[in-house]
Amino acid sequence: MPGFSRLIRFLSATGPARYGDAILPPGTTDISRATRARIIKGDVFGKLEVTDEIAEVKQLLAPLAREDVKTVRCLGLNYEQHARESKLPIPSYPILFYKPATALSSPIFPIPIPLPAQDPPGLDYECELVAVIGRRGTNIPESQALDHVLGYAVGNDVSHREWQLARGGGQWSLGKGFDGWAPFGPGIVAQNLIPDPQSLRIGTRLNGQVVQDGSTADMIFSVAKTVSFLSQGTTLLPGDLIFTGTPQGVGMGRTPPLWLRDGDVVEVSLEGVGSCTNRVEFEKVRARL
Repeated sequence: MPGFSRLIRFLSATGPARYGDAILPPGTTDISRATRARIIKGDVFGKLEVTDEIAEVKQLLAPLAREDVKTVRCLGLNYEQHARESKLPIPSYPILFYKPATALSSPIFPIPIPLPAQDPPGLDYECELVAVIGRRGTNIPESQALDHVLGYAVGNDVSHREWQLARGGGQWSLGKGFDGWAPFGPGIVAQNLIPDPQSLRIGTRLNGQVVQDGSTADMIFSVAKTVSFLSQGTTLLPGDLIFTGTPQGVGMGRTPPLWLRDGDVVEVSLEGVGSCTNRVEFEKVRARL
């Protein structure tokens, strides 16, 4: 585990969605730039074969099919500088919430904003390292935690602060769980290609302008600590996703706040993995006949 380098799920010119090992152009590590891939056959969490068959990548999809994802766990306030900009204490334990699988989306598809999330303002971006579990485990020691990680992606924990903080009854998921509010990808880089997930640059561009520029070194709870903690008394399964928190620079932490608007283009990126670029699309009011 794993037998690939950079796992993608994609559409080619013909046929259904396929898994492949991305072939990167020279001079880049950004999976979103891949135009070809070697077809993968078998179980991406078990026995697989990276074949010699090469297919053209016409469209990138979320790197795991929805039926291959078991649980989407997320951490809040897991970067020290983000906790400080939020004027909240540094947590003593990981702050855990969940997103539904229907929140997952492609690294290139639009982010749909339903009518309830359009008013009042409060729509925010959060670039995050996403750890993908590849091996079942319970009560995993921190020293062995990364052995259970299949690989890493980057994701956007799209959030609406009013629904998250004021209308959520003390729970965050309502303001973070709308359909399509967890685009991730552009692929999954094998764990062995990123031996230290705590030394990666991570950031966000909004309409081409840098709004988040941080390092995973600022995490309060490292990937290994997080995997170990979340497995205590709870079995982690292959296909579980863990969004590991966001660095400083979110719209809520600015004066005045910087909220996303209809038509904005959000690009989240992670060193060694690549970027997801998604346009914000407000749902239009349908005429009643």
